[in-house]
Amino acid sequence: MPGGHVLGVYGLPVLTGLLFLVFSLALPDTFPTRDNVSSILSNQSIPALLALGATIPVVTGKFDLSIGYGLGLAHVLVMHFVAGEGTPWPLVCLAVVLGGALVGALNGVVVEFARIDSFIATLGTGSIMYACTGWLTDGSRIVPGPGGLPASFTALYDARFLGLPVPAFYVLAVVVVLWVVLERLPFGRYLYVVGSNPRAAGIIGIPARRYAVYAFAGSGLVVGVAGVLLAAQQQVGNPSVGLDYLLPAFVGALLGSTTIRPGRANALGTLVAVSVLAVGLAGIGQLGARFWATPLFNGGTLLLAVGLAGYAARRRLRARATADRRPPDIPAGPSGTSAAEAR
Repeated sequence: MPGGHVLGVYGLPVLTGLLFLVFSLALPDTFPTRDNVSSILSNQSIPALLALGATIPVVTGKFDLSIGYGLGLAHVLVMHFVAGEGTPWPLVCLAVVLGGALVGALNGVVVEFARIDSFIATLGTGSIMYACTGWLTDGSRIVPGPGGLPASFTALYDARFLGLPVPAFYVLAVVVVLWVVLERLPFGRYLYVVGSNPRAAGIIGIPARRYAVYAFAGSGLVVGVAGVLLAAQQQVGNPSVGLDYLLPAFVGALLGSTTIRPGRANALGTLVAVSVLAVGLAGIGQLGARFWATPLFNGGTLLLAVGLAGYAARRRLRARATADRRPPDIPAGPSGTSAAEAR
């Protein structure tokens, strides 16, 4: 395996380990502790879920900018019905998760059948979600009554399993499901073909528009799960909180396409990218970084992620074109999978 390819596959996991080592040496009393690791796993569970949700449309060459707004609306809906209306929380959570999938599917329909660019379409639908959030809350927070929220509901976030926060296992479960779907099932291969070459997908009989709608629906489903978890974490309905998660989600999704399977969005790569961000942000936070360090870190990493993702996709395309004796200007998208690979 060429050195450059090894670096592309394993560079980010190694970087994660090096960052953890550096911060552990700089902060030996606080950083390499079990409490700190548990805190990182717990605090980064929602950004990780949102990044995994954002990864699914990226596989098809689309971007869902509504995920932050959807997260805000989902957690406010949960708080409204559980804390405000007294509706049984399992029923509310199920309805919100399924509603997230439905909203995601509607995003896909707008993008694919109204033929509106995914950036514009999902920004528009996201703004509508934000308006619904404002209408539902009247711009104020939803605070539970004196009895608080059901303990079984807050345990969705607060509980521990095998000594680790339960939310970390939610993230792991979503990663496993996405890995199986994208890497081991024909459905996932079809999504990659749709992302790399929609015209070729049509030639071999893959309904590109339908699979793109499926991808958006999957993204909405994961966003709904994240919204439920956010409500259990914050225990207060905040109408503006979802926007804070939008940029980290796309940083994780795009940076993840540069590792494990360089040149194509993948679940394991997204998990590694989120780990790099989590360790980096936790380390600079404990070193006493100012409040503006976090958006600076996220913005700079996003620019780096986009640049590396484009480079990895071009490199993968050139290598495939050389192997197939094809000219290197065959169209390819962020997913980096050819029609031949789907068969």
